[in-house]
Amino acid sequence: MRSTVRRALVTGIIFALAATLPAGVAHAAIDPSPNFQQAPLPDQFTILKMGSRGIEVHNAKKRLRDLGFPPGNLSSTYDSALRMTVWAFQKANGLRPVDRIDLPTWQALLRPRRIRPLVGYGGSERTEIDLRRQLLTVWRGGKPVLVTHISTGARRSYCEKGHCGFADTPVGDYRVGARVPGWSTGVLGSMFYSVYFNGGIAVHGSTLVPRFPASHGCVRVPLHNAVPLYRLLQPGDPVYVRRPEVRVERRPEAHPERPRRIPRARHPEVPRDPRGRATSARPAHGPRGR
Repeated sequence: MRSTVRRALVTGIIFALAATLPAGVAHAAIDPSPNFQQAPLPDQFTILKMGSRGIEVHNAKKRLRDLGFPPGNLSSTYDSALRMTVWAFQKANGLRPVDRIDLPTWQALLRPRRIRPLVGYGGSERTEIDLRRQLLTVWRGGKPVLVTHISTGARRSYCEKGHCGFADTPVGDYRVGARVPGWSTGVLGSMFYSVYFNGGIAVHGSTLVPRFPASHGCVRVPLHNAVPLYRLLQPGDPVYVRRPEVRVERRPEAHPERPRRIPRARHPEVPRDPRGRATSARPAHGPRGR
């Protein structure tokens, strides 16, 4: 009963906040909880997952869109587009990608991590592809305007339909070339709104964009991001593909290793007379051999 009343109060306050927003603020974020600006508690946030419906799903989509992670439509249903958008947001904030918006994800939505460029000389208009985190970021005016989950080359040999090769997305500096709108079908499958940047390797929409590298070399993106990327990536725009190394912080040792102290060898006790003078008697264990 208490949880039902609390949810009703949350929904009412959210609608009240939405009504008070200025008309000119087109991308104003609506907090998914009335206590979103305070220290979060586990029972103040609803875990959202595939199939969830309601105002909190809608507000989460708006918040992601405002942060540069397009979730597709702004409906109140947790769909596959939101699922992959949440993956991208979680990876960009150092979280493990999971199929839900949990407490750590809500906290990241409140205080998102700053997105840093992969290259320092890329210029204000560029596209960066992170092969390690499987993320693509479009920069405009020196700011990230679109971040999406991707699936790149699986880095394995393949032979399909008489075509053999090695599935890899090479690291390097490239530029946008040919652009093909709509669906196009090649030897290895179908592509949606393709943008080529390295020979036959393109950024394109796909119906299969798993959480791991699985393509033949192209950069697969969710279908809902294919058209926005097609409009953003113009011929001649730079594209940087990188595989950043994982940074491992080494803590300095509190105490440097000291040489081990070797104890002195103990000699058999020398027999002495009552006055303390050494005698010539042999130890009790018998005479020594030569």
